[in-house]
Amino acid sequence: MAWLYLFSAGILEIVWAFTMKQSDGFTRPMPTVITIVTMIGSFALLSLAMRSLPLGTAYTIWTGIGAVGAFVVGVTVLGEALTPMRIAAALLIVSGLVMMKLSAS
Repeated sequence: MAWLYLFSAGILEIVWAFTMKQSDGFTRPMPTVITIVTMIGSFALLSLAMRSLPLGTAYTIWTGIGAVGAFVVGVTVLGEALTPMRIAAALLIVSGLVMMKLSAS
C-alpha cells in the first residue's frame, strides 16, 4: 500500500507543479486553489508512505516522479524544449529511481 501512496503523491506533485505554473504567481484563483489542495494531498500521501518506507527512498522517488512528470508535462503540454541534454537528464533521474526502488527491498 505504501508504494501506491507514494506513486499517488508523485502524481499529485506533477499536478501541483503544473497548476502552480498556471497560477501566474498565485494571481489566478482557480489554479492557486488547485495547487494548494494538491500540495496538501501530495504531502499527506507522502507521509503515509513514509510510515513503512525509508525516508531516503520515499523522498527520492516522490521528487523523481514529480521532476520527470513535470518535465514530460512541460514538453507535451507547455511546448518546452525537448533537447538531447534534457532527455539524458530525465533518463538519469529515472535510472536513479529504479536503483532506489531496488535498494528498498
